[in-house]
Amino acid sequence: MPEQLPLSLQDVNSYSTKVLDSVNTVIVGKREPLKLVLAGILAGGHVLFEDYPGLGKTLTARCFAQTLGMHFNRLQFTPDLLPSDVTGSFLYNQKTGDFVFRQGPIFTNLLLADEINRTPPKTQAALLEAMQERQVSVEGTTYALAEPFCVLATANPIEHEGTYPLPEAQLDRFLLRVSFGYPNRDEELQVLQRRTARRKENTVLSPIVDAGTVVRMQQALENVAVEDSIGKYIVDIVAATREHSDIQVGASPRGSLALLLLGRAFAVLSGRDYVLPEDIKAVAPAALAHRISLSPQLWLRNADPSAVIEKVCEKTPVPASQQMPTYAAGNSSWQPGAGA
Repeated sequence: MPEQLPLSLQDVNSYSTKVLDSVNTVIVGKREPLKLVLAGILAGGHVLFEDYPGLGKTLTARCFAQTLGMHFNRLQFTPDLLPSDVTGSFLYNQKTGDFVFRQGPIFTNLLLADEINRTPPKTQAALLEAMQERQVSVEGTTYALAEPFCVLATANPIEHEGTYPLPEAQLDRFLLRVSFGYPNRDEELQVLQRRTARRKENTVLSPIVDAGTVVRMQQALENVAVEDSIGKYIVDIVAATREHSDIQVGASPRGSLALLLLGRAFAVLSGRDYVLPEDIKAVAPAALAHRISLSPQLWLRNADPSAVIEKVCEKTPVPASQQMPTYAAGNSSWQPGAGA
């Protein structure tokens, strides 16, 4: 099989715009949250959807799997789910007299961990190795997962009966946390009109790319230019979360890496091959809000961690760019802001 040429960042932007356009035909009026989700996938991370029931979390995961041409498994997390139900287990083969490994649903490109907070921590922990190291260890044997691999998990923030809060180590594995919120009146009317027009319940989107192309898109992001001033800006934001009076426990260095990776992806989706402070501000609430613990007085008032992160970004001095990098895409006609 001939070796494929690397993708340009302009190609990544073009494919991404088509993917978002396609998903937007089903998920109405949520372009910016969808952009964050796609940025998380392109950055090679995992996404946690935390929102009320019926707002399209599961449908979003299915739509991205279809448009990105990724193999998709959906796993419903329940209180009686076992770790082996996630990773797989060895079964005895009576014909051969051997134990054969039966792969679990985690062996896929895109895993939807539906209602992840409904299963005990022991089963939640079955995802930790896969999410961090892209491998699964069972009975002393390690199995590599296919590329790309992404976990999209959903959680209901208002229902606590029969649920198990995600431990901090589990939350930290998610590159970002996204909420859609309720649609406005016009958007909700569009949902009804589109359902009436298609005359069926399920929607099937055509693939825009395939899993191999998604891997190449992820690799292409390594060519995005990041100035030293942007790196210092990222460190300043994360350091400020550790010193803010409203935050009891600040973000770890993994939060800094999340800002870097998401900032690069967001820049390409915005039509640029270099990161601006605006990119970091745009992704900061989704990348850091689930990595901090608010002080007790704010926690009792049900304060929004995302709003606290926005305040941190507002108070952190924004660096002035020394110079604009040349277009890595090799095409001077690719204009900033021309993307998704």
